Amino acid sequence: MMTYYRTTPAVLFWQWVNQSFNAVVNYTNRSGKSDIPESLLLKSYVAATSCAVGVAIGLNKTTTKLPPLVGRLVPFAAVASANCVNIPMMRQSELIGGIDVLDENGNVVGQSKAAARSAITQVVLSRVIMATPGMAFTPVIMNALDKTSIFKGRAWLAAPIQVGIIGVILTFATPLACAVFEQNSSIAVSSVEADIQQKLRESSSTAKYLTFNKGL
Repeated sequence: MMTYYRTTPAVLFWQWVNQSFNAVVNYTNRSGKSDIPESLLLKSYVAATSCAVGVAIGLNKTTTKLPPLVGRLVPFAAVASANCVNIPMMRQSELIGGIDVLDENGNVVGQSKAAARSAITQVVLSRVIMATPGMAFTPVIMNALDKTSIFKGRAWLAAPIQVGIIGVILTFATPLACAVFEQNSSIAVSSVEADIQQKLRESSSTAKYLTFNKGL
């Protein structure tokens, strides 16, 4: 995406490849045992791919007369936008039915939509944070290298150098971004649905916070 971003066919192909990969990642890293219907998977896939391609193509057209560095940042904008669509849609069943919330003893006390919204928000933010170093800093580095003689007569070097830079960055960015929010996050009892609060009162629970698996 970051090497072949100048032409429309290249944008279409690489954004499709990326969102196909993301669809698998988002499915396998959802919260707990939440089931996702195949029809919803397809809708999410189409929506996210359309969003990414639309943003990339739209920005490519508006940045043609701007400095090269701006054009190099287009893939990052497209990926960040697609994450904001792909993850919520892929996990829509959680937003509709809620996810398990547990008390201080690890017992499931109900399914909370509020916890689902919190979980998905955290995952979206962590994914954008994860993509930022590689997709924002790499273009700056490559733009600086373009001004040297390193690629003169050796244009083929651009792709492997760029992949190498991104690989090194992701080695550190991925675990750090995943660690921004705890895997087992918490939510205040006062923020969950009334029926869950009532259930806790009836059980004489003194818990002020409930925990949930936010997914990745």
